[in-house]
Amino acid sequence: MRDLRARRRTAALEAAVLTISLLTGSLLAGGAVTAGPAAAAPAAVRDVQALPDAAQAKKELRDLERSLGVRIGAYAIDTATGRTIGYRSGERFALASTFKAMAAAAVLHKARTSEPGLMDKVVKWTAAELKPNSPITEKHVKDGLTVAQLCHAAITRSDNTAANMLLKQLGGPAGLTRYFRTLKDPISRLDRWETELNDWSPKEKRDTTTPAAIARDLRLVTAGDALPAKDRERLNGWLVANTTGDARIRAGLPASWIVGDKTGTGGTYGTANDIAVAWPKKGAAPVIMAVYTNGRTAGAAAQDKALADTATILARGLGRL
Repeated sequence: MRDLRARRRTAALEAAVLTISLLTGSLLAGGAVTAGPAAAAPAAVRDVQALPDAAQAKKELRDLERSLGVRIGAYAIDTATGRTIGYRSGERFALASTFKAMAAAAVLHKARTSEPGLMDKVVKWTAAELKPNSPITEKHVKDGLTVAQLCHAAITRSDNTAANMLLKQLGGPAGLTRYFRTLKDPISRLDRWETELNDWSPKEKRDTTTPAAIARDLRLVTAGDALPAKDRERLNGWLVANTTGDARIRAGLPASWIVGDKTGTGGTYGTANDIAVAWPKKGAAPVIMAVYTNGRTAGAAAQDKALADTATILARGLGRL
């Protein structure tokens, strides 16, 4: 009986979280996504087990794990219907570079609420502060970049030094954790800077999230009301312009879909992640996906396949394919 009451409380809580008003997106010239008319309020969230294809999706994901030698955690939200589907969605995984999307959202929030002009502020760094995989910032040690340019570099090229400079605007990793808490996310946390945060093991709680938690966060900042419309448009534009995710969630969805994403890769335990907001067609309510994996012996091709195939399974499980 206690279990039944707990399930009902959990379902009620998820329904409350997922009845946030949404704004739909459309693709502009230059790759930016802008908000359209407000979408209708989504239906109450359905238990994943009640979805017709949920049992099949679970089986397919379990088989995919076994065949590729990876651990998969996934969560998807159909903002048009309120349906969700997940697999290991409450287990912790390393954030890796997926945190960069949320760091950009946090900076946009700060610029809007407490530091006007922040996005145009020029930030500089020293050669000693450069981190590996910094393809944009390594070219601008002398002149620096604006905070907006740092957001673009951190998301579209996964530039590690740019990400650290964004964290500095937030008060360090703890500042991003505080932003997670403002989104009513008690789980996601960032504890270290790039590139130390990639030093993760499955027993580690530092620098982790769960697929369900980060998917809900991503929904709030890309399709919900956590950011004003102009800031959502800017963030979505950066995500759509990302250059690192073609073999991951994007590869598992139809080519006609508009997909914005942020990847994460690295670590001894073979972390490979992707979080995405995907519009099945122009003006449609998006589907939010978070797919996290780790596999110590899996190669890059297997990791990419796990992410792409999981995206396909999730979309099919939601009835979108």
